[in-house]
Amino acid sequence: MEFEKNGAILQRDKETYAVVARIPCGILSLETMETISSVVKKYSIPIVKISSGQRIVLVGIKPDEIDSVWSDLKTGIGRALEPCLHYVQACPGTSVCRFGQKNSLEMGMKLENILYGLPTAAKLKIGVSGCPFNCGEAFTRDIGLIGTVKGWKLIFGGNSGRSPRIGDVISEELSDEEAIDFVKKAIKVYTDKANPRDRTARFIEKFGIENFKKEVLSS
Repeated sequence: MEFEKNGAILQRDKETYAVVARIPCGILSLETMETISSVVKKYSIPIVKISSGQRIVLVGIKPDEIDSVWSDLKTGIGRALEPCLHYVQACPGTSVCRFGQKNSLEMGMKLENILYGLPTAAKLKIGVSGCPFNCGEAFTRDIGLIGTVKGWKLIFGGNSGRSPRIGDVISEELSDEEAIDFVKKAIKVYTDKANPRDRTARFIEKFGIENFKKEVLSS
C-alpha cells in the first residue's frame, strides 16, 4: 500500500488511512461540524481526533473510500507531509480573551488564506498569539507572531520536534500589514536558501540568524 494516498496517511495497521481536514485556526462553523459528523457516520470512521495544530483527524478510512471522504468533507486537504504550509494555529486574542492585545484569529486567518498551497522548502507551521502569554506557541513554530500593545513580534526558526529549538525574534512593533509582509519575505528567503526538506530550525542553524535577519529586513 502507498504510505500517502491523495492527502491520506497510511496508519500503523498498514490497512487503513487517516485524513486531516483543513480547519483554519481551529475555527469550526456549525455547517462544518455537521458535515464532519455525517462523514463519520456514513463511513463508520472509528477515531476522530483534534490534532495539536487545531485540525480534525479522521482515522481508520479504507483505501477505496479516501476520494469520496474528501469529496463529502468539502474542507480541503490539511497537508501533513508535503513541503508547504501545514497549518496556522491561533489563540482567541482580542476576539474574546480578556488578555488579548492583538486580533490573533483575524491575523491567523489572513495568513492561512495568503499562504495555503504555497510551496516551501519543508513543511511549515505557524503560531499566532494575541498577547505575550503566547498560547499560540509562537516560539516553537517555524514562524510565530506575538501581539503586544505596540504591535506584532515576529519569530522565526522554532521547533518542538525531536531537536527542539526556541525561535529567534526577527522584528518587533510591527503593524498588521508589516507583519504579513515580513512573514512573506521570511518564507521567500527560507525557501530560496534552504536545502530541500530542511525545517526552519535546521536551516537557521546552518545559515545563521544574523544573515537571515539581514536578508529579510533588507528585501
